[in-house]
Amino acid sequence: MVIDFYKKVQQVLQEEKRLILMVVVANEGSSPGRKGFKMLVSQQQMYGTIGGGIMEHKLVEFAESLLDKPRFEPFIKHQIHDKSAPKDQSGMICSGQQTIAFYDMDSCFNSVIEEILSDKMVTIHYSNYGISTTAPQHPTWQFSETNGLVQKAYIVGGGHVGLALSEILSKLDFEIHLLDHRENLNTMEANHFVKTKKVIDFESIENHIPEGDNVYVVIMSFGYRTDDIIIRRLLGKKFKYIGMLGSAAKIKTLFKNLETDGFDKAALAKVYAPIGIDIKSETTYEIAVSVAAQLIKIRNQTR
Repeated sequence: MVIDFYKKVQQVLQEEKRLILMVVVANEGSSPGRKGFKMLVSQQQMYGTIGGGIMEHKLVEFAESLLDKPRFEPFIKHQIHDKSAPKDQSGMICSGQQTIAFYDMDSCFNSVIEEILSDKMVTIHYSNYGISTTAPQHPTWQFSETNGLVQKAYIVGGGHVGLALSEILSKLDFEIHLLDHRENLNTMEANHFVKTKKVIDFESIENHIPEGDNVYVVIMSFGYRTDDIIIRRLLGKKFKYIGMLGSAAKIKTLFKNLETDGFDKAALAKVYAPIGIDIKSETTYEIAVSVAAQLIKIRNQTR
């Protein structure tokens, strides 16, 4: 995620004052490094990736050598993944090619990083003029991306599956918020993967989950009664995703009752239920994996 990467850049600059940033600004074919892939190299650490393999190893060594030299202006290196190429061979044979931009970053970039890490949506431009949130005029080469909205997952249900799902999503660039109506729930107290956790009254759950195109709602409460309360309060609101855990029989009965009570069929059709990708999951973590996979699919297919 762009914001998480630049948080790391900010941290390393504070600690070491200088780093080399590599950004894939173009790619073709089966290149392992795609546009937007990034990697930082400093005297003490590395973070991110530009595609891996022997190519990445070679370019990391090159970036390390740049740290021993005077500061430089941005430049690019082409890498062709074909050993028969007359020049710019990457050492890999997966075909395709990619172009990597090199930036010498120091404290002068702090203001740009602050803009990237702000709550506002900004466009980041990588070009021969440097890294900027202002579009360059007539660049020789350029790649642009946004800092992106934080993807927020609201897990309604602090039980075992909610705990497992929180752990998995914490590694997948989701900001996680946990909601339950039960006091002193041991699995909720053990959940250290979330940004916030609240004990609430489900009758007012709509006041605790904002609408938005970056909001994913995962309903996995204690049972039918609480699921019914929750879905009635949230149905028809604008979310990126809303899904409900439960057997096909339970979901069918619940939705039939909602239709009888006048709830819109079109709104019900937008609920992913039973939740998750069908991988014949049985255990707690298998269920969590199936749900996480569905959220990733929804997130990535509309990027």
